[in-house]
Amino acid sequence: MSLVATLVSSPADPQVTDSLIISVSRRLGGDAHKVLADGIAADIAVGDYLSHDEAMRRVTEVVADAAVDFAVLPAEGRRKKLLVADMDSTMIGQECIDELAAFVGLKEHVAAITERAMRGEIAFEPALRERVALLKGLDIGVVDEVLRERITLTPGGREMIGTMRAHGAYTALVSGGFTLFTDRIRDMIGFNEDRSNCLITEGNQLAGLVAEPILGKAAKLATLKELRETRGLAHHETVGIGDGANDLDMINESGLGIAFHAKPKVAAAAQVSIRHADLTAILYLQGFAREDFAAV
Repeated sequence: MSLVATLVSSPADPQVTDSLIISVSRRLGGDAHKVLADGIAADIAVGDYLSHDEAMRRVTEVVADAAVDFAVLPAEGRRKKLLVADMDSTMIGQECIDELAAFVGLKEHVAAITERAMRGEIAFEPALRERVALLKGLDIGVVDEVLRERITLTPGGREMIGTMRAHGAYTALVSGGFTLFTDRIRDMIGFNEDRSNCLITEGNQLAGLVAEPILGKAAKLATLKELRETRGLAHHETVGIGDGANDLDMINESGLGIAFHAKPKVAAAAQVSIRHADLTAILYLQGFAREDFAAV
C-alpha cells in the first residue's frame, strides 16, 4: 500500500518551509512532494520500502519540536464521504455548560468537573447530570447571550465543512452538549445535521435535568455506525473528530480518526493528533489543496 506523509501547521504560524519539506522527503525516500498551501501544508511521498511505523519515526525525527502536525496515511481513498465531529472545544472554542455555569457563579466548579470528564477520569453521563443540576432555575434566555458574547467558532471549521459538502460528503455535529446550542452552531458552520442532549425546562427556566438517555460516548459511536451504514459507506470513507474521552470510541471507529487539540489520553490513542493547526488540517490530510477549498 502506497503511503503519503502530510505536514500541516497553523495558518497563523506557517512552519511547513521548503527546507522542512526537502528534509522530510529525503528521509522518506519518496520521489515526489506537493505543496498544498504555501508555508502551511504539504504532501510527501513515502518510499515503498518503508512501513507506516518507520515512516512516522523518521518524520518525527525531522520535525522534532517544530509547531508542525503530521500523519502518514494511505495514498488511496483519502477523500472521505462522512464526517462526524464533536462540538465543544472542537468545532467551537468553549465548553457551553461551563459558560452557562458562569451565570450562576459556578463556572470554575463546573469547569473542573468538565475537565475531569473530558480527560476520562470520571464517567461522562453522571458528570453531566451533576453539572446540569447546578443550572436549575437559570433563565433560558441566557443561551442567546452565551452564543453572542462567549462562543467562538474554531478557525477553519466553516472551510472544512463547506469543502467536504461541496465534494459530496455528509457532515454531522454530534455532541454531549445541548440542542439549545447545537441547533445554531450547526447552521453557523454548515453541518447537514446535529445530535445532542436536550435540557428540560420549566417555563422559561432550566429544570436542572437532562433528558434521558444521555448522548455520550456510546451514542456518538452508534451515530457514526448508523450514518455509515445508512449511507452505504465503507469504514475507510469516514472521518471522526473530537477532543475528549467521550469522543475516543467514535474517533477510533473512523477510517480517519483525529484528536483535535485533545486531552492527553485522547491524543495518545487516536490515529492522528492535531496539536497546532486549525480545522483546515482535516482537509489537507485528505489531500485537498488550498485552491480546492469552498468559498465561505
